[in-house]
Amino acid sequence: MEGKAISVNIDVKRFTWERQRHLNQRSTSHQSKGPSIKPCASDSHPHSLITPDGLRITRKREQIDLTVNRVYKKTSGNGQLTLYLGKRDYVDHIDSVDTVEGVVKIDPADLEDRKVWIQLACAFRYGREDLDVIGLSFRKDIWIQHIQLYPDAGHKPTLTEMHNTLLKKAGEQGHPFTFNIPTNLPCSVTLQPGPDDSGKACGVDFEVKAYVAKSADDPDEKIDKKDTCRLIIRKIQFAPDNTGSGQKAEICKSFMMSDKPVHLEASLTKDIYYHGDPIPISIKVKNETNKVVKKIKITVDQTTDVVLYSADKYTKNVLSEEFGETIEGSANFEKSLAITPLLSDNKEKRGLALDGRLKDEDTNLASTTIIRAGMDKEVLGILVSYKIKVNLMVSGGGLLGGLTASDVTVELPLTLMHPKPKG
Repeated sequence: MEGKAISVNIDVKRFTWERQRHLNQRSTSHQSKGPSIKPCASDSHPHSLITPDGLRITRKREQIDLTVNRVYKKTSGNGQLTLYLGKRDYVDHIDSVDTVEGVVKIDPADLEDRKVWIQLACAFRYGREDLDVIGLSFRKDIWIQHIQLYPDAGHKPTLTEMHNTLLKKAGEQGHPFTFNIPTNLPCSVTLQPGPDDSGKACGVDFEVKAYVAKSADDPDEKIDKKDTCRLIIRKIQFAPDNTGSGQKAEICKSFMMSDKPVHLEASLTKDIYYHGDPIPISIKVKNETNKVVKKIKITVDQTTDVVLYSADKYTKNVLSEEFGETIEGSANFEKSLAITPLLSDNKEKRGLALDGRLKDEDTNLASTTIIRAGMDKEVLGILVSYKIKVNLMVSGGGLLGGLTASDVTVELPLTLMHPKPKG
């Protein structure tokens, strides 16, 4: 069955973080937890961290390693269904996306006239799922696809090595499935919750769900939670192999009571930088005035554009550093200053966009959204971009001194992504 896009017009004027906090307080008594995911194997590496979900993260560069070293499984509350996946990270290769290959173990006893379905959904979550119990829904599907697995309705995927491995785990009651993720869907993004928030975080996520129902998506049919099992997966994107030269910006600014300007030029050596790597910024200053540049301030801002709404755009500072470089009047300056924006320095900033998170594992600042020609921005859900600002703090000089100080500022777009894993 072909996947279908879902209308994403939300009948909400504007969601706010304050409203979310209020709803959190109202619904504390309704929180619930599902069964935990049980890994089937473990691994270790002397220079890496293996997260609870099997993701190898190299600390030096916050790099994703897609090594498959375990099988992920989730069993429904009634024990009739068990969902098996061999990985939870699926790479967007621009022209295609890794296929989702899995197996569902089905116990047909007590199904009666109901069927077993497997579903892959890309959704935008702007509130907690457990608030559904009090009649509030804060999830909108962007794209969804259903497949009937039992009774057999003709879904016969070509068996791969992944399928065969999972079928050995599931046994004779295993039913294989395959989903193809469209290339125009967004990558997984999580909006960082506040310290007192609970439940699933807001953002764009992908979910594989097996469930028992008479119909795939009948809104009038209530599906019992014990008849479902689900796993969150991630759609991720890596930096291309060939990167171009970096951006350059310059400005020539004149000051009151001075007939000569300050010229500032800032440039990057390449157009894409990796999470966790230092970012050297080449700075050139030609100070033709009699004023003194007291210091250089560099900031990095993250802008999150929630395109499901008409005007929801948030800008948050993720780095601010001052360098004590003094540039006297009628002097020149040329130097490379390095910065490294990291999530570890921004743990308390609510609403900051992060790369999709599985359970409570470590992640990083969200990667820059890459928009291909012809893509519908509204389908992307959340757009993330970064901007570097280089600011010269120029003293006023004269009797008034610092009271007439001024700034000379240029801006550079910054692209942050993950490198492709080796091998």
